[in-house]
Amino acid sequence: MTPQQTLKSAIHCAGIGVHGNRKVRMELRPAPPGTGIVFCRTDQPAGTRRTIEAVYGNVVDARLCTAIGNGRVSVRTIEHLMAAFAGCGIDNAVVELDGEEVPVMDGSAAPFVFLIECAGIVEQCAPRRTIEVLKPIMLGDEDRYISVTPADTFSIRCDIDFDHPALGHQSILFDPARTSFRAELARARTFCRESDVEGILAAGMGRGGSLENTVVIGEDGPLNEEGLRYPDECARHKTLDCFGDLYLAGAPILGHVRCLRSGHGMNHALLSALLDDPDAWRLAGAEQDTAFGEADPEPVAAIA
Repeated sequence: MTPQQTLKSAIHCAGIGVHGNRKVRMELRPAPPGTGIVFCRTDQPAGTRRTIEAVYGNVVDARLCTAIGNGRVSVRTIEHLMAAFAGCGIDNAVVELDGEEVPVMDGSAAPFVFLIECAGIVEQCAPRRTIEVLKPIMLGDEDRYISVTPADTFSIRCDIDFDHPALGHQSILFDPARTSFRAELARARTFCRESDVEGILAAGMGRGGSLENTVVIGEDGPLNEEGLRYPDECARHKTLDCFGDLYLAGAPILGHVRCLRSGHGMNHALLSALLDDPDAWRLAGAEQDTAFGEADPEPVAAIA
């Protein structure tokens, strides 16, 4: 069996939140087997419910990012960090934050992969759990959908289709068995169309966004001086987001995911449709927990 993994040592960074525009310090810490990924708000008083388990049942918002909460506190914009954990094979870690948002860094998952690699990765004396998809699940219609079908390994085919001259249709197949997350997805940055910026700001979002952390697509292409990191960077970033959101399953998924014009909301809806159907999946690698994937009112209480 493949062993669970955690960080070898703690490591920290600091930056601003792309939506709140507030500076936040983040520390990634090792965690025991079976912990999963847990976020802890260190800016909250000791003795309060500061921890939030990163599982789909704790998702509280999906507008332009993924946010999780425990009924008292929340953390948002976790998808890039979750993608880095998934891509690096980290099963267990504690993420300490002194604010409500994961720092955006350069808008990609690459800085988080760098942190994980600097901290080091160690194997643990417990088998990794995997979620085996047993039957197809599909949401949406022919114009916008997301689906998962049984497979021996995990892969994602992501398509974006914008009525925009500099975007248009792009398609990516990410298969971790054949290529690496670090090379294919990690450096792809979050993006928006120039025409959407005013609406995003009016909604109280994107206040920390800039050309330093977001690819802004104008009519003739990116406004960023450095241009694109990949010709299809936008499709790669959508794939990165989906990969991170799906890690809220609580374990790697064995299945093939397809999505067209999907987003955070559809990613979470797919997890709900899959994991809320006991005939659609099987947990392998450990004894199945009847509460697996559900919101825990006191997750990993010892860490708080």
